Formats: sequence, C-alpha cells, structure tokens
Amino acid sequence: MKTIKTTITSVAAATLLAIAAQTANAEKPETDNHLVILHTNDTHSRIDPDEKDRGGILRRKVLIDSVRAERRNVMLVDAGDAVQGTLYYSLFLGEVERKLMNALGYDIQILGNHEFDNGMDVLAREWSQLNAECLSTNYDVRDTPLDTIVRPYTVREIDGKRIGFLAINLDPEGMISADNVRGLRFLDPVKAANATAWHLRNNLRCDLVVAVTHIGYANAHGTTDRDLAAASEDIDIIIGGHTHTRVDPADPTTPPSRVTNALGDTILIAQTGALGAQLGEIDIDLTSMRPSYRLISVDGRLDDRIDHEVAAILDPYRASVDSILTLNIAKAPRALKKSDWSLVNYISDIVGDEGARLAGKKIDIALMNRGGIRCDLPAGNVTQGTIMQMMPFDNRIVVIELSGADLAEAFNVMASRGGDGISAGARSGIDPDTKRATDITIGGKPIEPERTYTVATIDYLANGGDYMASLKNGKEIARSENILYIDVINRLRRDNAAGKKATAKAEQRMTINK
Repeated sequence: MKTIKTTITSVAAATLLAIAAQTANAEKPETDNHLVILHTNDTHSRIDPDEKDRGGILRRKVLIDSVRAERRNVMLVDAGDAVQGTLYYSLFLGEVERKLMNALGYDIQILGNHEFDNGMDVLAREWSQLNAECLSTNYDVRDTPLDTIVRPYTVREIDGKRIGFLAINLDPEGMISADNVRGLRFLDPVKAANATAWHLRNNLRCDLVVAVTHIGYANAHGTTDRDLAAASEDIDIIIGGHTHTRVDPADPTTPPSRVTNALGDTILIAQTGALGAQLGEIDIDLTSMRPSYRLISVDGRLDDRIDHEVAAILDPYRASVDSILTLNIAKAPRALKKSDWSLVNYISDIVGDEGARLAGKKIDIALMNRGGIRCDLPAGNVTQGTIMQMMPFDNRIVVIELSGADLAEAFNVMASRGGDGISAGARSGIDPDTKRATDITIGGKPIEPERTYTVATIDYLANGGDYMASLKNGKEIARSENILYIDVINRLRRDNAAGKKATAKAEQRMTINK
C-alpha cells in the first residue's frame, strides 16, 4: 500500500505541475506585441540595502522575476558603474557583482568609468565570464585585453521586430586613470552613435534603435544624453547612466523623460538615479513602437520572496564583508556628512596633516575631491569597513609643488562643480554666473600666481583626474605607500588612542557669492 500511495502521490504531483505549466503558458501568449526592457545604472556594488533600507540586489531579482513571470518578452540591461563603492568590490574586484548579475540574467551590460578602476586586466577577467552581451560603440578596444569581449552593437529579434542596441561611453580623459585605459581609443560619441544607429536602421533593417549610455543626462563634461538626443535622427530610446539622475515621469520635479531629437520628434531618455534604489521599466508597443516608462521602487516589501539559491551565492562573500564592517577603530561624537561639508573638511584636513608628515614640512593647502568620498560617517562607533566604503578607491596621498597660477586653475575646476574639499586656512568664493573661483586666499593671504605652493592631495587628482588638468604641472615630492583609506584608518586609531574624537566643523570653505 505504501508503494501504491507513493506512486499516486507522484502522479498527482506531476499532474499538478503539468496544469501549472499549462496555466503559465496560457498567461504568456505566443506574442503580446510588447517588449519590456528592465534597466539599472550606477548601482555601485550596493549588493545589500543601504542605510535607509533602499535597494539590494536580491530584492531586485524579485522584481525582475515577477515581470518575467507576467510578460513574454523581457530584457535586462545595465548602463554601467555596476561596481565600486562597497567592500564587495574592494575585497573581490568585481567577482561578486559578476556572479550575481549573471544570476539575475542580464542581457546587455555596458562599461561605466568605474569598471576600469582596477585596470583592464581585472576588468577583462571578470567581463569574459559575463553571460550578458558587452557593448561599447565608441571605445575602440582592439589593442586592449577587452578585444573579443566587447562588441559595438547587437540586434535582437522580438516577435518579428528587430531591435538594435548600441552603447556610448564617456571620454576617459580626466575621468579614468590613463594607465587603466592604456591602448583604448576614444571615438567621438555623436559621430559613433549616429553612424551606428543609421547602420542598424538602414542596413540591418532595425525597427527600433536603443542607445545605452554612460555619459550623463545633462550638466556633465563632454557630450550628454541631451546632446546625443538633439543630434540624433535614428535613435529612439536612450537608457543612461553616470550622472545618477532620477528621471521619473510620475515626478514633475525630475528632469523630463521626453526630449526633442534632430528631426523634431520626441524620444525617451531613461535613468534610474543610483545605487539600485529603483528599477527602470520601459514597455515598448511593438506595433506603434511607442515606449512607456516608469520607475519601480526596490524596497523591503519584496523581502518575503527572496531567491534563496541566489542568496546562497552571496553568503560566503557577505561573511567576509561583515567581519570588516564590525571591526571598531574609533568613535565619532556626531555624524559627519558630505551634505553639510563636515566630512569633506575632516578628510581634507587629514590629507593635509598626512601630507605634511610625508613631506617633512609645512603644507600650504590640501585638496580633496568631494566625489572621492562615497558615504557619510555615522555617529558612534567607527569601523574599518565604514572607512573603506567611504573612500573605496585605490588612491594615495601625494605632495606636489605647484605654481599659484596652476593652483588657481584647479580652484576654477572645483568651483565649476560647486566646490570641493580644501583644508583649513584656505577659502574661496564661487561666482554664480561664471562658475569660476573668486577671492582665493591661502593662509589668510590672496593667492599669488608666481609663487610655488606645497599642495597635499591624492594621486588621482595630481594626475589630472576629475578634470584637474593643471595639477599635472606639479612636481611630486612625497607619496604615501598606503591606499588613502589605510592612512585615514591609521590616523583614526592614533587619535582614538590619544582620546581624540572624529569631528569637524560643518562649514563650506568654497562658498557661492551672494
């Protein structure tokens, strides 16, 4: 009887599975005349939810799976900077992101600037193992390790319609370390996009052309998505990244999602913001080729449906990350924040102090880019992992001798983006119209163009990174052997042993003129 019952149970289970499969197939007709493109950008290694409980890659998978369960034609696309910003990248150099993005089933991935942070060999090692198609239209990579990995475009056939995809990347000059893009040749983004879009439309007979970009929605150096749209005749949709812009048709306070192209038609520009807090969904009617667009929040309502098999991929990496995140090194009496400049001032002053120690002499000024600081310092216990995530980049403190004229030009670059970190004793105004620096003083005295100043900064800036080209004219006189976050951790430990707390004034040292 026991055997018979088992057989009957097995047959019943098989029947139920068959019925379930038929029901699922019934919900997915052979064609629904729609293509859904789910997209992300600038997730920056935010594998886990952030401090406000937003995002998380396991939650993202729940949303992706739910859309795939309901719709027949679904693609998943990432617009770059999937890495860099948490310990998952600092410790494992893209392995975690690659494994999880494969598990989520990405169809297309493009390069952001931070994909290059550990050099092309590391990038090629990880991207050679991606299941997604890797695209870049305006990076010529034939003389690099990315050759054979990256393609200029791809075409997908969906329910009888041909959809072409191309990818446009930013100019690496001033944004990516030259050593990390050695051999890569940058092609004009507008010319490359228009030529490739025309080829996709006319030679390959694509019904729709999608540009996936990492150049920024607007207000970025070089060509932006708005520029690309205005110059284009054959691109129908732009899925963007880089500027962390949230483009949300449901929120009138965000930038417009519909912009005018070279023919006077309106085309869609989509971008989700950053850090995986939202998932973009573009629903394309394959009859009219008109897209609709929305953002979907990635939050705690999804936690009861987490895919445990994918979670198991993450578990061993999370154990290593958690062990560092819980290692206390100091205390902060109050939170230090980027938004009120207290954290920027604190790090700038540490760079100055450490620069003086390295050079063995007084430093005139320290410079620190605000973008190099990725998260706030919370009140209470400060952990080693917090500092590593705050400044995750492979930068080192350097001391250079620089003319006042070149230093003043660096101030102009910092002013153009609303100010950056400068050490105590230095001040500058910002002209609201020209976005240039005014009334620069160092040690209470106006800057002197002919004088040589001793400047502490990080090697990324000293090499012209973040568009600080004039710093390349400096002469290096000292360099730290440590990555920046190690120097900061060591400083915190010394201060903690001496009974000093991590604190700084909330003041903006580069202020907009009234």
